[in-house]
Amino acid sequence: MATWRLRRAGAALAASSTLAAVLAASSASATDPSAAALEAARQRVARSGATPPLRDAQRAALAGSTPAEPLDVLVVGGGATGCGVALDAATRGLRVGLVEREDFSSGTSSRSTKLIHGGVRYLEKAVFNLDYGQLKLVFHALKERKQVIENAPHLCHALPCMTPCFNWFEVVYYWFGLKLYDLVAGRRLLHLSRYYSVDESVELFPTLAKNGHNCSLKGTVVYYDGQMNDSRLNVGLACTAAVVGAAVLNYAEVVSLIKDESGERIIGARVRDTLSGKEFETFAKVVVNAAGPFCDSVRKMADSTVAPMICPSSGVHIVLPDYYSPEGMGLIVPKTKDGRVVFMLPWLGRTVAGTTDSNTAITMLPEPHEDEIQFILDAISDYLNVQVRRSDVLSAWSGIRPLAMDPSAKNTESISRDHVVFEDYPGLITITGGKWTTYRSMAEDAVNAAVMSGNLKPANGCLTDNLHIVGGYGWDPASFTVLAQNYKRMKKTYGGKVIPGAMDSAVSKHLSHAYGSLAEQVATIAQVCSPLTPHYLC
Repeated sequence: MATWRLRRAGAALAASSTLAAVLAASSASATDPSAAALEAARQRVARSGATPPLRDAQRAALAGSTPAEPLDVLVVGGGATGCGVALDAATRGLRVGLVEREDFSSGTSSRSTKLIHGGVRYLEKAVFNLDYGQLKLVFHALKERKQVIENAPHLCHALPCMTPCFNWFEVVYYWFGLKLYDLVAGRRLLHLSRYYSVDESVELFPTLAKNGHNCSLKGTVVYYDGQMNDSRLNVGLACTAAVVGAAVLNYAEVVSLIKDESGERIIGARVRDTLSGKEFETFAKVVVNAAGPFCDSVRKMADSTVAPMICPSSGVHIVLPDYYSPEGMGLIVPKTKDGRVVFMLPWLGRTVAGTTDSNTAITMLPEPHEDEIQFILDAISDYLNVQVRRSDVLSAWSGIRPLAMDPSAKNTESISRDHVVFEDYPGLITITGGKWTTYRSMAEDAVNAAVMSGNLKPANGCLTDNLHIVGGYGWDPASFTVLAQNYKRMKKTYGGKVIPGAMDSAVSKHLSHAYGSLAEQVATIAQVCSPLTPHYLC
């Protein structure tokens, strides 16, 4: 049975890898090749039961490439950018592989502030420094923010964020600044910002302090940005890439890069399957280095003398109990002791607060330092009427931002968050910098560079700006009611018995938002009898 399933999965992957031929055939009779290709990709992603092939089949597809028949693109790194690159390239009809040393979204991509923001802080810098580069970042981020929310509706939503004002100058300053933010957003606006009086603000955010900084609260200005489930979105990108034809493999570490006979071009990589310990070679016309903070490690596999390009920055977040913030409203601490901004946001029934921005070493498992945790607690304590205690910290994490190095910069906060795509060794494209919000356009730039480097022949242009990820098609906010009404949830009593129970609204909503239109497939698993289920219930 296992062999049959593997063959079936291999056949499915082989069918998926012929996407280029399908798209090319479709586009031949169409006026707009990209429109036909987009429709073909949508049908694959939206079809019922759209799930990736088995892991063994993915591994076989990667190991099956040869110098004579290589992949078009091999992506190193399974974070947001790497999975975005794999999805973009696969929907262009290219043969694509991706390897990730750990699990998808196990690194920086799962340790964000959970915001899809348009760059309101960059707008402030653009205005006061007359910096057109920062202004371009804002326009670009606002465009991409809208696309991310639309392409993953089950994982992303608009979130109001409250900015407290303790003098009338701050009221005017933030009101004007956020209205300018609305104006810059234009048709990509989520909701209009507005001023709330003190009483209205406290009603919306009960734990907000009415007194602070030796003065009384004068009101708040609320604006909207996007919030996402970062790790689920990352996994969704990986699954979508696999559904449209990419071979994606987690727990697969690149141990070395393969060069051609002349040693002048990268033509593949040697990969170790960390689950089995076995190694194999996979060949590609272009290798895309999307290893995040570890980009320099991959670059040094090609040239050990290469100068570092990554300036690692630590971003620490803490998780607090739900009573620190109301559901559906975030709080911004606009000015900390060192001039940074700290967010306090509702998150999966808890409150997440952060972040910091400081130099750090590159490690596999970065840990938050006590002074960074205390910095966040101190920053939010001045704005809340509850006692902020160290013992309330339920968990904390640190993520390493892979910022592009600027030798003239004195600290990482002054480095632009824009991304960089470059090829400092033939056949090896490196992409670094950027942020979650702009992962899609970063991937597009990287694939464009790969096409040029490898003289690739894509069947069509980029499609990802109008392509939902798996679970996005057919989902709406009321989808959870189908789960609540039609599925049961097996529960264990205090006596150890397993009995059928109601699929309550909390569980239904969680499944619906985490898996979108695929939630029913997940709920079905709970209906299958297990060895612990009494026979009379089966």
